[in-house]
Amino acid sequence: MIIIAHRGLIVGPNKGLENTPHQIDMVIDMQLAVEIDLWCLDRKYYLGHDEPQYEIDLDWLFKRENSLWIHCKNIEALLKMKKSSLHYFWHENDTVTLTSKGFIWAYPGKQPIKNSIAVLPEIHDDPVEECFGICTDYAIKYRDLYR
Repeated sequence: MIIIAHRGLIVGPNKGLENTPHQIDMVIDMQLAVEIDLWCLDRKYYLGHDEPQYEIDLDWLFKRENSLWIHCKNIEALLKMKKSSLHYFWHENDTVTLTSKGFIWAYPGKQPIKNSIAVLPEIHDDPVEECFGICTDYAIKYRDLYR
């Protein structure tokens, strides 16, 4: 089972750490995948959930491409990612969405969906046994459970 650190978080919600480049690199060094929130404004790239916060460049994304699940937060980011080989997706309040590499990304509370990515299963105590992966704020807990 693949474990994805939601916004780079590994031991629970933390607004001060989420989507920070340093935190993302630390999680990748731990051999975990990371879901990040990406904005593109005026041809510049930013990480941040509710707004663009941390400027990065395209090279930063490509250096980490094998570990990233990129949640496009605005249309400009979606259009830029569509031109790349990076792994990305877009959703708002959909039950599921498909990522650019064909994974089913399932909204919290919508499990069980076989071979999907369960997003934040801890919120609704979603069953995850048949999932392909889990995107969670508690990546260490789930990693240790599914080793």
